[in-house]
Amino acid sequence: MDEIWAEMYRAAAAVRGERALSPYLEAGSVAAAVLSAEGRIYTGVCVDACCGLGVCAERNAIFQLLTAGGGALRRVLVLMPDGTLGLPCGACRELMMQLMPAEGKHIAFLLDTGEGRTVTLGELTPRWWI
Repeated sequence: MDEIWAEMYRAAAAVRGERALSPYLEAGSVAAAVLSAEGRIYTGVCVDACCGLGVCAERNAIFQLLTAGGGALRRVLVLMPDGTLGLPCGACRELMMQLMPAEGKHIAFLLDTGEGRTVTLGELTPRWWI
């Protein structure tokens, strides 16, 4: 795992922590960090709502990037509740592809902290519908 991945892991770990916001809403069990094309790290946590209108940590982090004026990302790290790494769901993958239709296939995801293995969005989404 290179230093950028390590910094992203630390950033996601700093915001992860499950908390009940109301009897119907929880946040923070999953955290994500995204690396922008400019080299900035943005974080987000999942928000789970009983009504189903929650948002994944990855999309939340991407929304932070977009809010700050960014528009391209290079890396995504997903930190699960047990501290292991995960991969984005289909809705998150779709958002990334629509955000960067020409370059999205090159976005990298860290698979493990030990060997530093990665996978790209193109490998996860080989036949995008557009």
